[in-house]
Amino acid sequence: MSNGDKQAALRDVTSALGAFGAPYALIGGVAVGIRSGVIRATEDTDLAIRSSVSRRELIDALVSSGFELRGEHEHSVNFRHESGEPVQVVFDPEFDSMIDRAESVDLGVGAIRVVTTDDLIEMKERAAADPARRASKALRDRADVALLRGDVPDPDEGW
Repeated sequence: MSNGDKQAALRDVTSALGAFGAPYALIGGVAVGIRSGVIRATEDTDLAIRSSVSRRELIDALVSSGFELRGEHEHSVNFRHESGEPVQVVFDPEFDSMIDRAESVDLGVGAIRVVTTDDLIEMKERAAADPARRASKALRDRADVALLRGDVPDPDEGW
């Protein structure tokens, strides 16, 4: 599990993306916590970037902003913030319209664009249905969908 600083990483990556001019939206577990109102454990901070953005230029922009490049994959690039927080940037044409619909949310580190709840549910359902997805991740995706639909824990309900 990461010992990084999610707030600092989120502030710095969105600042770098803003300076670079890359349209983005926060996705993944951090977005689930924001949209459901239930903070949940997550290994990294995930952002979707418009698929037409130059991958090489984006990598250069984030590296010059202090992020360490950790790996490149077909649809994503992984970085590490100076605090140790992993940051994953996803390039997927399916997310482009979701980035357009994202809403600005003030998270105390500035206004951050976050995908809508409906779009986040769609992303999580799509991920959970992927037969190549690891079973534990698919279960987490289904649990995220339940949270986003209002099945939130009640601290007084007990076992």
